[in-house]
Amino acid sequence: MARKLFGTDGVRGEVGTFLTADLALALGRAATSCFPAEREGRGRVLLIRDTRESGDMLEAALAAGVTSAGGDAYLGGVLPTPAAPLLVRRYGFDLAAVISASHNPFADNGIKFFGSDGFKLSDAAELEIERELAEPGRRQGIGRVHHLHGTQEDYLRELGTRFDGLDLSGIRILLDCAHGATYRVAPEIFRRLGAEVELHAIEPDGRNINEGCGSTHVEALAGRVAAEGHDVGFAFDGDGDRVLAVDRTGAVVDGDELLALAVLHKQVPGVAVTVMTNFGFHAAMEAAGVAVQTTKVGDRYVLEALRERGWALGGEQSGHIIDMDFVPSGDGIASALLTLEALGGGDLAERHAMEKLPQKLVNVRVADRVAAMNAPEIEEAVRREEAALEGRGRVLLRPSGTEPVVRVMVEAPTADEAEAVCGRLVEIVTTAAG
Repeated sequence: MARKLFGTDGVRGEVGTFLTADLALALGRAATSCFPAEREGRGRVLLIRDTRESGDMLEAALAAGVTSAGGDAYLGGVLPTPAAPLLVRRYGFDLAAVISASHNPFADNGIKFFGSDGFKLSDAAELEIERELAEPGRRQGIGRVHHLHGTQEDYLRELGTRFDGLDLSGIRILLDCAHGATYRVAPEIFRRLGAEVELHAIEPDGRNINEGCGSTHVEALAGRVAAEGHDVGFAFDGDGDRVLAVDRTGAVVDGDELLALAVLHKQVPGVAVTVMTNFGFHAAMEAAGVAVQTTKVGDRYVLEALRERGWALGGEQSGHIIDMDFVPSGDGIASALLTLEALGGGDLAERHAMEKLPQKLVNVRVADRVAAMNAPEIEEAVRREEAALEGRGRVLLRPSGTEPVVRVMVEAPTADEAEAVCGRLVEIVTTAAG
């Protein structure tokens, strides 16, 4: 039996059509039933959320589900996603649920679960919840709802302890909080560490989360950093588990470059990345003698690779950076601070951790993604172009997991070559797909 509700990052979709209060209540009840208290007494479930207007409704529904299965629900309020695993470990919760749709528009929301060990639930655990949803049979009594005070300070304390040696005095930093979950805690920790902080997108109204701001719309931040003379800028997404940076010239620094800085700073033996990671990252790691494990797209797969290898660092080009030495989840704020720690007072514009290769990405609409990927003429074209780029770049064709699209990506030493190779492959995919 395959999972139907859970995707790569929990249950996510449009509120009121897919993600309803009824579904949230059922998920809360099923999850609490599947993961009862590890100690004596009722199961204890932490709930936190981002700033979407639907968050209150879904929080209430989830709490009702938890308590109807005999668990106690602890409401932690608006916090970034990585606060969940930190608080789970700090307070010994049996389960945590984060109500957020990350970088999606406000009309969407989602629910993702963390276990008592602080890790996101496995595919098998999520499947167990779906089975309980289909055939509910476990019930343990009536629980209670508690308001958990001081969670913001708990999260800030963990960040402060980890980065207690980082002095940001005199550094002018512009933060884009995407009108999301970082809008309170991000400015506070940077100020505590001595930075001169100015802010962008910190007035959430329930509907403006990620709207023209944050890590998916970093151009506004980039313009302000360059125009206003800031030393550096950081853009978080709606739930705060990813970050992109902007140097003083306004150039955007993606997750590949931030991860390369972190790897060289921490001198780790290996790093986990996805298939989307730039070829220049692999070249830099080879030169540094760092092993690289490549996974499917999705931070959960990066995390799985880190756990299997016993490594500490991994991430995605989108800005998910996982530092297992701090928290087993992407943490945008911690990643931004790690970047500044790695720079050691230096200028992000003078970074030399890796040299990015020019990249060209085109989404080709197709009737059948599987058939297109298996077409002999496409396979032959890919082999031909890969051979021509061997040691200098790479070709990646992959089907979208959610759309009728084949993504064609090429990286080459020059933008012109990347454009030309990509153009040839797009033409073949288009023809083969009809």
